[in-house]
Amino acid sequence: MTQSIVVQVGQCGNQVGCRFWDLALREHASVNKKGIYDEALNSFFRNVDTRGGVDGADVSSGKICSLKARAVLIDMEEGVVNELLQGPLQEVFDTKQLITDVSGSGNNWAVGHNVYGSQYRDQILEKLRKTAEHCDCLQCFFVIHSMGGGTGSGLGTFVLKVLEDDFPEVHRFVTSVYPSAEDDVITSPYNSVLAMKELTEHADCVLPIENQALVDIVNKINQMASSGKLGASMKLSSTVTSGHGGIKTQEKPFDAMNNIVANLLLNLTSSARFEGSLNMDLNEITMNLVPFPRLHYLVSSLTPLYTLADVNVPPRRLQPSLSFISWNQEGWKTALCSVPPVGHSHSLLAVANNTCVKPTFIELKDRFVKLYRKKAHLHHYLQIDGMEQSCFTEAFNSLTSLIEEYDKLDATKGSLADAPRLSIAV
Repeated sequence: MTQSIVVQVGQCGNQVGCRFWDLALREHASVNKKGIYDEALNSFFRNVDTRGGVDGADVSSGKICSLKARAVLIDMEEGVVNELLQGPLQEVFDTKQLITDVSGSGNNWAVGHNVYGSQYRDQILEKLRKTAEHCDCLQCFFVIHSMGGGTGSGLGTFVLKVLEDDFPEVHRFVTSVYPSAEDDVITSPYNSVLAMKELTEHADCVLPIENQALVDIVNKINQMASSGKLGASMKLSSTVTSGHGGIKTQEKPFDAMNNIVANLLLNLTSSARFEGSLNMDLNEITMNLVPFPRLHYLVSSLTPLYTLADVNVPPRRLQPSLSFISWNQEGWKTALCSVPPVGHSHSLLAVANNTCVKPTFIELKDRFVKLYRKKAHLHHYLQIDGMEQSCFTEAFNSLTSLIEEYDKLDATKGSLADAPRLSIAV
């Protein structure tokens, strides 16, 4: 059985991570009734016998002693991480796998990436290696961060480069929360575009999450629930609609939104953790869904959110209504897992590599141009060592190039008959 390590960076990354570990424990508890440390738990948790001391020894089988998350928590402000350590999840995290500071990154990508990246590189690498040493077969790093702030975007992408340099054979899946147009961080377009360049160059797969989309989904769920129209097969204890039933006694404003992201990751890894009639490894996602190294931004769709009707449609029946690239008309990969999420009878996650991410990138580019044209707030970045105006130009050009690559793919729609054929030399 393979293992994965979750790297939570910044306020958003750690808040989403908190919901992920809460829901992961609930999911495993609903299946593992006997309290046995099995292969499914081994994917994300260590089993540590702490009777001989705080460090304890890993126990590979038998009864659950003390579960420790395979995680590294990083934030340049102490608030969120301290809250985790003082809350119900405190026993799940190894306190030696935390890195915090007090001053924060001031919503500045350059501070997170250049200042804190250089300052904490050795500590980050040490904690990543320590966590990896407890894995028998490390397959994937999941990096969770936001794009709009300073620590999440700057230090988050710095960590991604460290992973590429020191763990080149381990897949790097990045869950990136993109800011909405009404974001209250004025410099978020700068931070996001600078981070996009790093994601394009150093990630294996990126799961972009639009903050506004999360708001819309939660509002829709609440509207359906209050009107009594929540799907009959959708329980109020569902981990998508609510965190009630978990270890937290009181929900916070962003918990419902973070639940959706956490459920996405749990669904993505369920086939690798639990038995099913058609299992799929994480490495198969990159192999089957990323035909070109730069175009690795995967759009995710999760159902049910408030109705189960869509799950009844066999995916193959959708194929005639979808536009596939001319040279890959059979671009499907299906996995079937026997364990549904808590509160569901069925669940479906679709992960697609298509050009519908392009509008998000175009909107981000336009917001960047509005600030950059006036050179507004630029001096905050240029006063950081290693930051020059060329960094902004390169990041902008990288994003523009990425959009152009999606434009070229869009232009090939319906051109199957004109597709060039290979010439075989005999």
